[in-house]
Amino acid sequence: MSSSMEEQQEHTTPRYRVTISYDGTEFKGWQKQPGLRTVQETIETAVKKLAPEGAEVVIHGSGRTDAGVHAFGQVAHFDLAREMQPFQLRRALNRWLPYDVRILDAERVDNNFHARRTAHSKEYRYRIYNDEVMHPMFRRTCAHVSKKLNIEKMKQAAAILIGEHDFAAFTANPNREVETTVRHVYSIDFVIDGPILELRFTGNGFLYKMVRSLTGVLISVGEEKFAPEFVQVIMDSKERTAIVETAPARGLSLYKVNYPKSV
Repeated sequence: MSSSMEEQQEHTTPRYRVTISYDGTEFKGWQKQPGLRTVQETIETAVKKLAPEGAEVVIHGSGRTDAGVHAFGQVAHFDLAREMQPFQLRRALNRWLPYDVRILDAERVDNNFHARRTAHSKEYRYRIYNDEVMHPMFRRTCAHVSKKLNIEKMKQAAAILIGEHDFAAFTANPNREVETTVRHVYSIDFVIDGPILELRFTGNGFLYKMVRSLTGVLISVGEEKFAPEFVQVIMDSKERTAIVETAPARGLSLYKVNYPKSV
């Protein structure tokens, strides 16, 4: 630990970073909502059990996941007026958390660290069960597409989406307040394991329901509803239309959040 970080920690409330995995099936998303079960509120409730009585606890996530979306490696941070070893913090939180959310890792971090603002890229993975009959063991974590997908055409369409573009046509709410709808998609990889097709999206950030919208378009191309080249037309329009379908939430997972090595 650097001397500057040690000096800062002497005068500030300890900040902790946690890596979280959850099955999103029974959550109404990440963000707190009155009267609804959310991941953020569930974790905050557990952290409050470790905080001094009456202390305010706020969990800051790397981003929001929608209702039904899962996370393999969501990252969040919070300030806790209590000194704890990371392994003790992880163990204590998991003791209070329900079965469908777990803290995989915990660490003490500099107070300049911010789970969302410090992140430089994210990886999402979307799983498709591509067979006539959907195996029930995958019903919570895969979307079902019964028609045989044309993977080569999907790859051609994916190549058009890679790079820095205005993805306004692929956000579910174009009127949502964002500084810009320009994003940089670094890669879209296809991994096939038997009937399961996994699409792996990596980028510097994603708009509201953008990954599910991109997946919906790629599925439409795979089902040969339109040619791969038409994806360019959709993107150039910068307008959301009914031709862009949003793939079901259950197939999507926030897999990994990447940070600069110095963080």
